Amino acid sequence: MNSYHIPVMLKEVLSYLAIKPGHWYIDCNLGGGGHTRGILEAGGKVLGIDLDPDAIREVAKNFGLQVTEKDSRLFAQSENVILVQDNFSHISHITHTTLTSPISGILFDLGVSTHQLETAERGFSFNTDAPLDMRMDPTSSSITAADLVNGLYEKELADLFWKLGEENFSRPIAKRIAEARQKKKIETTNELAQIILSVRHRTPADRTHPATRIFQALRIAVNDELNSLKTALPQALEALTPGGRIVAISFHSLEDRIIKDFFLDEQKKCSIKIITRKPITPTEEEVETNPRSRSGKLRVAEKL
Repeated sequence: MNSYHIPVMLKEVLSYLAIKPGHWYIDCNLGGGGHTRGILEAGGKVLGIDLDPDAIREVAKNFGLQVTEKDSRLFAQSENVILVQDNFSHISHITHTTLTSPISGILFDLGVSTHQLETAERGFSFNTDAPLDMRMDPTSSSITAADLVNGLYEKELADLFWKLGEENFSRPIAKRIAEARQKKKIETTNELAQIILSVRHRTPADRTHPATRIFQALRIAVNDELNSLKTALPQALEALTPGGRIVAISFHSLEDRIIKDFFLDEQKKCSIKIITRKPITPTEEEVETNPRSRSGKLRVAEKL
């Protein structure tokens, strides 16, 4: 399971969820099922949601569950586990149609899984050459990263890279993309990465690849990730039983800001109590063993 995706801050997640045996919890980003397994081992029951069909199949296989199709989505179920292929922005509908029991905790582990990054044909990573795809659900008919790179106006690309990637070189990169696609369509991750590198050369001071923020922006746009999070958070709060907790792990400032602002707004309404005054970050030991965890920030709130 770890080779598929290593769960970030697992001990912290389980501690803040305060698992109660026999109670139901929702894992909104199933991934490789590491957090779900931890909840189950602590005595909880889990409704696991993921838009990626690969995640549903992988976790079902590891838990010995039979995958079926329900309303054109993958589904698997046992006494203690329910797996649903869907967008967590539909959390209200999912819970109403699958659970009758109270929900004592909801986990958001945002971002992209190790499996998605390391499966070349998914197009999430610039480390291997592959089609520019980036859809969380590769079976959907939604737009791909290639559609955006080749279809948006130069200014639209620059705005996207700045707003969703916070990329300081957004305008020159967009300009170079517009010039390159006049000669031929930009179709692969390597083609795009090389265009970015022609504008923003890598230096010894760079902690990440210069293409990181551009790829992040495209992935967020393709999957409408920020709007999904904004839609899901109030639904999650409504679904929780009093005393239940939302635990959210984000990996960039845009997501963290949405979570932070939502918690602050709801605390002012006296609907929640913020448990973490400042976000929890991974330990040095965890970052050493799982470098992809380094940007993780964990926030927790309890429903009143």
